Amino acid sequence: MTQPHELPLWLLFTLLSLAAIQGTWLFLDAKKRSRFPWLWGLWGLTSIPTPLLVYLLVVRKVWKRRGV
Repeated sequence: MTQPHELPLWLLFTLLSLAAIQGTWLFLDAKKRSRFPWLWGLWGLTSIPTPLLVYLLVVRKVWKRRGV
């Protein structure tokens, strides 16, 4: 029986992969928009999905889009 604080290997791999994909996308998109790419990329590697949600609200301003 596993301890409650141990994550299965497949879940750990999935979370690390999602963080890497998120951080990479944030870095590339912020670089394209000249919006502190290293900051967004590094923050994107630390947690899921908070950096992505903040980026979409602050930089991309998704709530202001009309006619989509």
